[in-house]
Amino acid sequence: MPSDELNKKVAEEDADKLASSGMDLSEKTRSASFLQQDSQVEFRRSLFDGVEIMGTNEALEKYPEAREYYGKAFRSLGREYPADTEGGYFIRVRKGKAVELPIQACLLLKRQGFKQKVHNIVIIEEGARAYLITGCSASKAADEGFHLGISEFFVQKGAYLNFTMIHTWKEDVTVKPMGIALVEEGATYISNYVCMKPVKEITMYPTAVLQGKGARASFNSLVLSHPNSLQDIGSRIIFRADDTQGEMIARAVSLGGRMIARGQLKAEAERVKAHLECRGLIISREGTVEAIPELDTNYRDVDMSHEAAIGKISREEIEYLSARGMSVEEAQSVIVRGFMDVDILGLPDILKKEIESLEEKSLKGSM
Repeated sequence: MPSDELNKKVAEEDADKLASSGMDLSEKTRSASFLQQDSQVEFRRSLFDGVEIMGTNEALEKYPEAREYYGKAFRSLGREYPADTEGGYFIRVRKGKAVELPIQACLLLKRQGFKQKVHNIVIIEEGARAYLITGCSASKAADEGFHLGISEFFVQKGAYLNFTMIHTWKEDVTVKPMGIALVEEGATYISNYVCMKPVKEITMYPTAVLQGKGARASFNSLVLSHPNSLQDIGSRIIFRADDTQGEMIARAVSLGGRMIARGQLKAEAERVKAHLECRGLIISREGTVEAIPELDTNYRDVDMSHEAAIGKISREEIEYLSARGMSVEEAQSVIVRGFMDVDILGLPDILKKEIESLEEKSLKGSM
């Protein structure tokens, strides 16, 4: 049963930051929890039979098969990854288990100038189903911090994983996530990314490899770009099996920062169906949004498409809402909230409401 054990592990000044990263410190709406501060695992617990959650180092010592998974996704693409990591989470959902309450994991930067480098492994066994929400954040004292997150996802035959990552960093933090998902026959992998708070720089280009017939992947992102920030955020889907499907949807709003939305759909098989969509909204004259779509295939029997649109809020929209008693800031906030549609994330109601609440609070403090 949930208790206040996780809450006790979090300093009072960090509680709001973690809550804004999607962490339920009471654990009442979660099936398992993990917390790492800098390089130290502070808490891990499963509240659901069939869910294992622990530090990656512990899993490597406990399970011989964990060594087989470690680096496997990167090796499948011939890619290298940094070896000097400390910690990270290992999550496994056992075969056939349906976990309706989300699993949560938090990676927190605590000390000034700390360089956090973690290696995460997530395994969703055959026929299993899970929602995973990870919150990455920085404490008030963690000035000029750095975060490198290496993540490997293994979604086995007929399994389903909806993975949501929420970033609430600081203006002087640099972030570099590196993720690869291997998706087997009939399996589904959904990756959601939400970043509403200021950050110095984020560079990320996660990849999903559909290596089994009927596999499906989706990347969705909601990004608010603040002044003096650079967010180079993309994703890639590689279709290595027939009859596979993929989708990318990005919503980016620039309040003065530079936002680059990249996307690649690479078909290496037949009967692939995929779509890439990016929409950007520029609020400040100093802000920029760049959309860079890429479609790549040597096969004729594929259906891949992309669309992009970048614009600004029209004067007519502001005047319409102002005539109904709203200030300019309130009108902008309403329009942006409608533009940043949480429905694209495909979340259950419990997570959808949480993220809608986080979005509303972020916009009120930013517009």
